[in-house]
Amino acid sequence: MSQNHQLSIKQRFGKAIRRRRRELDLSQEELAERAELHRTYISNIERGELNPSLETMEKLVKALDISFTDLFRNYGIDSEPDDLS
Repeated sequence: MSQNHQLSIKQRFGKAIRRRRRELDLSQEELAERAELHRTYISNIERGELNPSLETMEKLVKALDISFTDLFRNYGIDSEPDDLS
């Protein structure tokens, strides 16, 4: 099992958000403004401490100019087939 799959889904999602944000050279403040969220909320999501709602996730992917599919596929959030039972 890879290290990435030992992380919780919240941690993998947060890690993916951080990677994409850094790829776009955005600060947490800039992402928060784009997504209409608070900077500390972004920080907590990136650390995997919060379980964001689908609405919040949608705000984030729109602010990061990426689809859910690409975020999950390209940034290691996807689950192993055995995890889908």
